[in-house]
Amino acid sequence: MNIAIAAAKGRDEALDHILLYGPPGLGKTTLAYIIAAEMGVNVRITSGPAVERTGDLAAILTNLHSQDTLFIDEVHRLSRTVEEVLYPAMEEFALDIIIGKGPGARSLRLNIPNFTLIGATTRFAMLSPPLR
Repeated sequence: MNIAIAAAKGRDEALDHILLYGPPGLGKTTLAYIIAAEMGVNVRITSGPAVERTGDLAAILTNLHSQDTLFIDEVHRLSRTVEEVLYPAMEEFALDIIIGKGPGARSLRLNIPNFTLIGATTRFAMLSPPLR
């Protein structure tokens, strides 16, 4: 982990996304705080059940600053709809937003700051394959 942090800081980039897996009480949240502190960035904490709608995730992501860390506890409990918005945010640092409904609907791509997602789970088998 020290090498990855030093490399990201040396490139002045966000750290690669991280998945933490282990039993409750292992220190996954504490480790997320330590990683953010070592990177010298802010950490935003939420949980899978708290992010109920895609708009909730969009609000969180658009309020991050460059290279910030987003920690999602119980990441296995994100809905599939929310996950579909999360994937391009993680890979391309962009949100695809649909404006309107029906034939008049249009898509808008909103660029967001580079960030590090740290997901934590106690149930690895419940993660969808793209999050593994």
